Amino acid sequence: MARQCEACGKKVQMGNRVETRGKAKYLGGVGTKITGITRRKFVPNLQKVHITTPSGENKSVRVCTSCIRSGAVRKKVHVKPFELGDKKPAKK
Repeated sequence: MARQCEACGKKVQMGNRVETRGKAKYLGGVGTKITGITRRKFVPNLQKVHITTPSGENKSVRVCTSCIRSGAVRKKVHVKPFELGDKKPAKK
C-alpha cells in the first residue's frame, strides 16, 4: 500500500491549485481575479513507526500523523537493556 495510512486508510486526494492576482477590496484594491486553475495532489503526512499490535507483536508500519496523535496506533514500548539490582539496606 503505497502512500496510504495502514490505520485509517487515508490516501492521496486530487484537488485544485488556484492562482490569483490583484489586491483585495478590503485592502483598497479592485478585487482579486482568478488567472489559472491546475490540478494538484494532497499527499498525507505518512511516518514509518514501530507499533505493538493487539496480539502483542511488534512491527513497522506507515501511519499518518493524525493517527499517531489521536492514539489510533500504540507505539512500541522499548524495554530497558538491564535493571540495577536492589541496594543493600543502610546500617543503623
